[in-house]
Amino acid sequence: MTDTFLLAVDGSEPAGRAAEFAKARAKAGGARLVVAYVIEWSPYTFNTPEENEERHKRREEEIAKAKGQVLDPLVAAIEAQGLEVEGVVRHGNVAEVLSGLAGEKGACQIFIGRKGLSKVKAMLFGSVAGTLVQVSPVPVTVVP
Repeated sequence: MTDTFLLAVDGSEPAGRAAEFAKARAKAGGARLVVAYVIEWSPYTFNTPEENEERHKRREEEIAKAKGQVLDPLVAAIEAQGLEVEGVVRHGNVAEVLSGLAGEKGACQIFIGRKGLSKVKAMLFGSVAGTLVQVSPVPVTVVP
C-alpha cells in the first residue's frame, strides 16, 4: 500500500518550499501526493437569493483562478517528475478542510508552509499552520 501525503498550497513562497519538501519526501518513500488549495469561505452568512447567486458566481471564479494559477501548474510539474498526484480545490475553514481531506484521502502526513498569503489575518487570529497542528488527525510538517 502506498502512503499518501497531503500538501497544502496557496501560491505563496512558503507553500512553494513546502511543495519542494513534500515532493522530495514523496519521491523518497514512493508516496502519492494530494495537493490541496483551500479558499477561505464561511457558510455562516445570511444572504438574499440575489446575494447567493452572486456568491456562487464568485465561488466558481475563485475555483477557476486557484486551479489555473496555482494548482494545475504545480500538479503538472509533480506529474512530470513521475509522482502520482491529485489536485483538490475546496472552500471552507482552511485547517478544518485540510483535516477532513487528510481523513478522506487517507493521508498519513500533511505538509504546509509556515506563512501563507494572509499575513494580517494570521496576526489577528493565528496562523492556519498553527491551527492545523492542533486539530489535525495526522502529523503535520510545517516548512519554514
